[in-house]
Amino acid sequence: QVQLVESGGGLVQAGGSLTLSCAASGNNFRINAMGWYRQAPGKQRELVATMTSGGTTNYADSVKGRFTISRDNAKNTVWLQMNSLKPEDTAVYYCNAKGFYWYGTAFDAWGQGTLVTVSS
Repeated sequence: QVQLVESGGGLVQAGGSLTLSCAASGNNFRINAMGWYRQAPGKQRELVATMTSGGTTNYADSVKGRFTISRDNAKNTVWLQMNSLKPEDTAVYYCNAKGFYWYGTAFDAWGQGTLVTVSS
């Protein structure tokens, strides 16, 4: 079973930066897309940024130009560099990975979440 472990959340002042990382572990799998979602209090979980194994990225409009997603396919690791953080970026950030096990079954795995708090 694929497991995702996130790190890098914390408290930062508005205008500051943070980098989140997420590493996938397990056996006999291939990841097609990895990315980040977030859920603020009282709101639904929303996409932040994703990247396919081929390097295609997708960003939420609210983070374009401020956040950058990067990935190491060989290490099954994805990062989210967050710059110019705003109080509205405060949320629990979840890592996500979608792919297939070698025997054909698809998976859609989530990390445990890491809290990012941006103070004004």
